Amino acid sequence: MTSKTRPIGRRTVVGGIAATTLAAPAIVAAQGTYPNKSVRYINPYPAGGATDTLSRIFCAKMSELTGQQWIVENKGGSGGNVGVDALAQSAPDGYTLGLGGIATHAISPTLYAKLPFNAKTDFTFISTMWQLPNMLVVNLDLPVKTVAELIELLRKNPGKYSYGSAGSGTTLHLCGELFKIMAKVDMVHVPYRGAAPAMQDLLAGQIQMIFDNIPGALAQSRPGKVRALGVTSAKRSPVVPDVPAIAETLPGFDINSWTTLTGPAKLPPEVIARLSELSKKALESQDLKAKFFDQAALAIWRSPADTLAFRDAEEARLAPIIKASGARVD
Repeated sequence: MTSKTRPIGRRTVVGGIAATTLAAPAIVAAQGTYPNKSVRYINPYPAGGATDTLSRIFCAKMSELTGQQWIVENKGGSGGNVGVDALAQSAPDGYTLGLGGIATHAISPTLYAKLPFNAKTDFTFISTMWQLPNMLVVNLDLPVKTVAELIELLRKNPGKYSYGSAGSGTTLHLCGELFKIMAKVDMVHVPYRGAAPAMQDLLAGQIQMIFDNIPGALAQSRPGKVRALGVTSAKRSPVVPDVPAIAETLPGFDINSWTTLTGPAKLPPEVIARLSELSKKALESQDLKAKFFDQAALAIWRSPADTLAFRDAEEARLAPIIKASGARVD
């Protein structure tokens, strides 16, 4: 960057009162230089999982497009709420962004009796990033090969069979509760501290089924250790086109994990517009879409307004399911 294009320094006197009142982020954005330094990206989940892998793919592409480093910081705790609370409290200058999504911004407002943030008003929603459905898999000893056969078995044996989840209020749990409501069946929910121990108990026959994220489910279904019955998206996943959508048996069944590129509230409009433009280029690039697909995720770009509307609709849609499940964190 030459001296002619270098943004105004902190010590530069702009003149009179304007120097103390004009927001630096707006100056930078107006000059078309945003971002002119590294961007901190908070992932509110631990390293090593699907959100970490996909976040790093996205940030690598944004680094390529901007010429600035996008640095992923894993800040887990309380189902993602610790990290997004830190994001909500960060400076609204465009240099601290992060991952929002279904758990923290659509489920938590109903699941938690009290949150340190307002899931709608304390954030700026820039774009959706990816969608990742779950997959219903069952123990090989369960005498069913289709969703319809499973429903028939459960109706004949109310309360006999159990399903595991990564914890109360997770999408794995909500998939099971929605299934119970729509199929009119009774099965027992067994919450675990994560999907991995739930899958281990499924393999051991301690539970009979689980609605797991596709990557985890595929790792066990492809070698024939569990049987895949259906995916939780409204339509079949292109990642596993041979596995039916549960909605083919239960019309309207649709729960996916989804994420958003999110910032704190009151980001300058120019910064939002620039980030929207960049995220669109990233999420619609063929190389990123291919890398996401390898992780069983679909890249999805939405405008800031559409992203906020989508979040609002998802919270409203999921609230009755959460309440019906009885899940509550005080």
